[in-house]
Amino acid sequence: MQTVTLGRTGITVNKNGFGALPVQRVSKQEAGRLLTKALDNGINFFDTARSYSDSEEKIGLSISSRRSEFYLATKTPSTTAEGFWRDLETSLRLLKTDYVDILQFHNPAFCPKPGDGTGLYEAMLQAKEQGKIRFIGITNHRLAVAKEAVESGLYDTLQFPFSYLADGKELELVQLCKKNNVGFIAMKALSGGLITDSAAAYAYLAQYDNVLPIWGVQREKELDEFLSYIDCPPAMDDRIRAVIAKDKKELAGEFCRGCGYCLPCPAQIDIPTAARMSLLLRRSPSAPWLSEESQEKMSRIDNCIHCNHCAQHCPYGLDTPSLLRRNYEDYKTFLK
Repeated sequence: MQTVTLGRTGITVNKNGFGALPVQRVSKQEAGRLLTKALDNGINFFDTARSYSDSEEKIGLSISSRRSEFYLATKTPSTTAEGFWRDLETSLRLLKTDYVDILQFHNPAFCPKPGDGTGLYEAMLQAKEQGKIRFIGITNHRLAVAKEAVESGLYDTLQFPFSYLADGKELELVQLCKKNNVGFIAMKALSGGLITDSAAAYAYLAQYDNVLPIWGVQREKELDEFLSYIDCPPAMDDRIRAVIAKDKKELAGEFCRGCGYCLPCPAQIDIPTAARMSLLLRRSPSAPWLSEESQEKMSRIDNCIHCNHCAQHCPYGLDTPSLLRRNYEDYKTFLK
């Protein structure tokens, strides 16, 4: 079994982390079955967030009675100390626990620090003194904010997108975390669903001993794949190298990672899906993407009011309106 230690926290867990964002899309019964099965079979790190609707509640209902068997991380998106405390108390209540192992600031546009006027970091320290959190983390999609957090010495963990589609700057961030003894939690290890070979994704990340990938799990089949890697971890070989090389070539350049920070859209465009549609049509069975419901959703691109909200909020600097239009024109060719 491969394990990873999250920097100076000393938290050592199975190399597979459970990303609990997708369980908000399934019933409480199904979520409970997935969470329990994961814990029963060796996954002992669970990551959720106050923003993931009922994800925290489902974790609390399902596995809180076994709290000593796993590590728990959640997040607050609050930008005020008052909101921080409200979020933390709500999280503890829903998770049915007295503490969380890692509380993370959820994708702030800046790096919270003592004395910055927000009171956020001071609230984190007070919560730690009270025993309600053990370690302080931050998640981000902005390279500059992430780097500042790691170099500040204020954060025990960083959660950031990382997969074999990463560029050199993201790899440098992984190495910076190792140098500064900051735990690196990898989100988007499947690049928002664009990576379809989980064995290749796992093998790539397994090369970095300080990286903990959290896999978004919604279906039992997905969970079973990652559970199988506990006893038989995929290793880099010629087949996997070929898969990675092919994907890097196909996905080179601008592409939407599906982070969702462009939302909400005033024209009700499902931007994370629509902006990746060309790739989704070619990398997965196309029939579901061509249904009447999908056609109606894609047609909303014609209703774009050019407010530029999506482009202004994209942490990757994409020209989202142009990307949407290109994807829609390509989509129409599949309907002929």
